[in-house]
Amino acid sequence: MTPERFARIKETLNRRQPDLAVVTDEVHKAHNISAIIRTCDAFAVPKVHAIWPYDNYRTFRGKAKGSQHWVDVDTYRTTEDAIGQLQGQGFKVCVANFSERAIDFRAYDFTQPTAIMMGNELTGVTDIAAEMADEHLTIPMLGMVQSFNVSVAAALLLSEAERQRSLKGMFDQRRISDEDYERLLFEWSHPFYTRICKELGWEYPEMDEEGELADPQGFGAKVNASGKKLR
Repeated sequence: MTPERFARIKETLNRRQPDLAVVTDEVHKAHNISAIIRTCDAFAVPKVHAIWPYDNYRTFRGKAKGSQHWVDVDTYRTTEDAIGQLQGQGFKVCVANFSERAIDFRAYDFTQPTAIMMGNELTGVTDIAAEMADEHLTIPMLGMVQSFNVSVAAALLLSEAERQRSLKGMFDQRRISDEDYERLLFEWSHPFYTRICKELGWEYPEMDEEGELADPQGFGAKVNASGKKLR
């Protein structure tokens, strides 16, 4: 762990926006999901909520560029579950959707708790998502093509959210909870030790001010005593 990397991790966590999220409504193509996750990391979005009624959920590592390690992904079997939970947590759910009730995305206030829902590549958001959503947003288009790629649309919406939140100073101080900050700081700094602790059901060991284990010998001895093989 270099001092520069540890400082970069802390700076990134300090900018994360816990009240900004992206929801993918059965986006099927793994490269699109990977691109959305990468964009979320770039715009300080800590979590993607993926509606995925199938058994296997995956991303393309190359497209994600490692960003799947920095953005959490929660999966849901149904659209109703995803929207209901987010609204119950105080999020306004906004769908990217052409409809009579839709407004220009630049007219929406992204500084309020917001979950941006993106529909799948062929049919857009589902009818139930359109019905349950708090707001419909559109991105003006001046050409012949009538829709953006889903990952491009997500990037445009998040860029506007970043612009509005920057103007309001929402990136100037840490907004995630102390508990989440300490947990993620350890997990991002020490993925190998994180895996060991999770497999053995242990709490994370303490770190020093430089991001290293405060007692590496003690932790190593504890691992050896457990019989866990390190790999």
